[in-house]
Amino acid sequence: MSAQPIDPPTRIGKRDYVAGTVIAVIHIGALGIFVPALFSWSAVAVAVGLYLATGMGITLGYHRLLTHRSFEVWKPLEYAIAIVGALALQGGPIDWVATHRAHHAHSDKDGDPHDAHRGMPWAHLEWMFRTNAYRVAPSERPRWAPDLIKSPFYRALEQYNVFAQLALAVVLFLIGGWSWVVWGIFARLVFTYHCTWLVNSASHAVGYRTFKTGDRSTNNWWVGILALGEGWHNNHHAFPFSARHGLRWFEFDATWLTIRLLRALRLARNVRIPTREMMARLSLKTTTE
Repeated sequence: MSAQPIDPPTRIGKRDYVAGTVIAVIHIGALGIFVPALFSWSAVAVAVGLYLATGMGITLGYHRLLTHRSFEVWKPLEYAIAIVGALALQGGPIDWVATHRAHHAHSDKDGDPHDAHRGMPWAHLEWMFRTNAYRVAPSERPRWAPDLIKSPFYRALEQYNVFAQLALAVVLFLIGGWSWVVWGIFARLVFTYHCTWLVNSASHAVGYRTFKTGDRSTNNWWVGILALGEGWHNNHHAFPFSARHGLRWFEFDATWLTIRLLRALRLARNVRIPTREMMARLSLKTTTE
């Protein structure tokens, strides 16, 4: 689901000092991994496990489920997945979904919050804290995410999502001390951040193109691995509704495999993927694989 693209009005952005400060503090906190006293294999295992869980909360939850409605699940399961997505600390679901839908409506042109034409640093992270006329303001969210705004659950998660992160930090501290906090919160957040941000930057600059999309989206194999299947970004921009991003046998898509598992367990339904005819119409080649 996405809003209809509308030419954006003339607007003036402003710097987001809060976002810039939070990003800086989390990166500084992650430097704790270089302190020998804070290292433990159990902490590394916690970080890896939480990266996989919260990364999937973003790719499967915030992105393919909430933003594009590529499949459906039982509502309580949807809410649980969204909470896990909130633990990635990439903003509340309404803000995240609204921003991504705006990106698709104006991909790589005026109106795109992270237009790749402004360079890799901008598309990667600068768009979040530097002056940005096209970052979706709270007042614009009803236009882009009316379905989520109607939900009391998502309005609450939007407002209180940070507390889920704080609760997780307390649990990790009680079980494993500062080692688990540094690795399971700070290091894991930094790694997950950059995996997500690479989709906006590297996957709009480096890689190959399979389909005609009218933007700079590319299929990037290493982003595909790091971001759990999100790096097959040209495929995604060609078929935003698709629950499957890796459309060829060698395009490994961990999120798609998870959706297939949910479907096999009868926890996912109405899973949408493009037909061969759809792919043939947009293919840059005369035939599709």
